[in-house]
Amino acid sequence: MTPVVGIIANPFSARDVRRVVAQASGVQIADRANAVMRALAGLAAGGVGEVLMMPDRAGLVQSVERTLDRAARRGDAPYPRLSVLDMPVRSAVEDAHVAARMMARANVAAILALGGDGAHRAVVAHCGTTPLAAISTGANNAFAELREPTVVGLATALAATGRAPEGVAFRANKLLEAKVNGEAHVALVDVAVVSDSHVGAKALWRVETFRELYVAFADPDVIGMAAIAGLLEPVSRREPVGLRVRLLAPGEGGARAILRAPIAPGLVAPVAVAGWSRLLPGETARPALKAGTLAFDGEREVSFQDGDAIAIALRENAFRSVDVGACMAYAATQGLMRAAAAPTIPQQAAATR
Repeated sequence: MTPVVGIIANPFSARDVRRVVAQASGVQIADRANAVMRALAGLAAGGVGEVLMMPDRAGLVQSVERTLDRAARRGDAPYPRLSVLDMPVRSAVEDAHVAARMMARANVAAILALGGDGAHRAVVAHCGTTPLAAISTGANNAFAELREPTVVGLATALAATGRAPEGVAFRANKLLEAKVNGEAHVALVDVAVVSDSHVGAKALWRVETFRELYVAFADPDVIGMAAIAGLLEPVSRREPVGLRVRLLAPGEGGARAILRAPIAPGLVAPVAVAGWSRLLPGETARPALKAGTLAFDGEREVSFQDGDAIAIALRENAFRSVDVGACMAYAATQGLMRAAAAPTIPQQAAATR
């Protein structure tokens, strides 16, 4: 019996205001379905025989099902069997929350998620010990490393089937936890404190509202709020620290640096930096701003007022993800994808027959 892998594909990622104000295109349903099909091909090649997929109302699952039906009619079926979760569909991020919870309860071997940082955060919030395999299709893609879906599917299959051992296949990840009056919220990459006092449009792109930034890791080659930290002081995904950055309002004096950072696709903006310092595990940080909004992984989520209790901390070993690079390197060194070649008949012997 082969393991089952869950697939959560956000049909609405990469459609927010950042795509309007910047020079970036959206991702159409046909393109998303194509990415799912490529991931399915990788899963099948690695030994996964069945997948469980989140339903949607945008036509994504139906497009995948039609493609699978055409392949079966041609007798070309290098794909796992597809089942769809029986769950209500709201066409909102709540769908990913529900799907991740149901897949974890169904003991899937891994959840392969297609979307941006917000979609992956929704999965992590409910997947428990089930590993995440992330494919980037969103506007903010700091967490998911840019890889071809076929390769992510193949690595996920090697991990799910145990062909790549657990110590190689999975890696532990840190995250940020923000508690607002005792209610916990998580961020895979960054928590931003902005001066807007209401949530409004969720996407975060107006730099004049940025006041503080907390990041779990800071790569200088990512996009979004984490790019600010990455260009100040890189912090790797494996280092047991995060970074805190203090920013200034327009016209406010005391800037230590004016940093130009790619905060959205096609949008490089100047940001006034007052200072930055490392955030240690177990350390509790409290924003200086009295009222505003907290944004998690580039999306405004929670408004707060003077008197609200806010605490931000870095959590180590918070969730597991498939280490695609390690899985593929192991497959290469151990010959997992090799098969013995069929013997050939020498040309001279063949000519005398």
